[in-house]
Amino acid sequence: MKIAFLADPLDSFKVWKDSTFAMMVEAQKRGHVIYAFESQDMAYSDGDIVARARQIVLTGKEDANWYRSEEKKFFPLAAFDAVIVRKDPPFDMNYLYSTYLLDLAEAAGARIFNRPAALRDYNEKMAIARFPQFVVPTLVSSDDALLREFHTQHGDVIFKPLDGMGGAGIFRIMGDGMNMGSVIETLTENGGRAIMAQKFIPQIALGDKRVLLINGTVVPYALARIPQKGDIRGNLAVGAQGVAQPLSGRDREIAETLALSLAAEGLFLVGLDIIGDWLTEINVTSPTCFREIAAQTGFNVAEMFFNALDETI
Repeated sequence: MKIAFLADPLDSFKVWKDSTFAMMVEAQKRGHVIYAFESQDMAYSDGDIVARARQIVLTGKEDANWYRSEEKKFFPLAAFDAVIVRKDPPFDMNYLYSTYLLDLAEAAGARIFNRPAALRDYNEKMAIARFPQFVVPTLVSSDDALLREFHTQHGDVIFKPLDGMGGAGIFRIMGDGMNMGSVIETLTENGGRAIMAQKFIPQIALGDKRVLLINGTVVPYALARIPQKGDIRGNLAVGAQGVAQPLSGRDREIAETLALSLAAEGLFLVGLDIIGDWLTEINVTSPTCFREIAAQTGFNVAEMFFNALDETI
């Protein structure tokens, strides 16, 4: 099969920990032909959605020379057996426009994972509101008074932007309210942008668990991302330590409740973030942690992903 990856620039990959790279390794092992392109390579042309993609071959190395590639050529997206969307946030206007192009490609017969409409509908922070039974007290607002009232009610809260990734822009405001005004002004851009406030979950000290769902099936291991000393952010990008572990009963309850409904929406690969007993995010753009789970447990997440993809296609 011909598998195309819509991703960030290949030369930006940190292959020793990159989940997209793990997918590519598994695809090549199965004899699939791999292509790669970026958002700006897509175009609408005379009724077709095309991408200027290049075929790549993995070299087996995990350094700057991890791939060889041919020259870029234009292909209709419908010519590929699968288009795997692995573009990292931010979910900005360029990302939005990309989903419109992918919509048209899907209508023309392209098989796209995750579905572009689902990428738009499931904001990674806001989507938890669809499952309130698993969520701590949460407020989404740009109103200074409402945000302050939420803090007064709960005493220890997290403020974060709705479009961030990798722990960027996350602030904890404790009972004394120190620096709350500045944080609210900055994150809301003086009341012009909605943000999320959540009651602080002390179990973050034990890690922000990434639980993966693949086409409605739950991966049996999570990666608990344990914050560095003096930090409350469980993100590998800011130095959290990743520790793979079996799912707890509560992890599995949350994951199995969400799995089939998310798959039915066209979300083939999802990364749930769970702190303690609570769902905090639903990651749909480019969920990670494949390599860390595989390295620590021997469970090949990329193999599970392609088993499911091959059955679907």
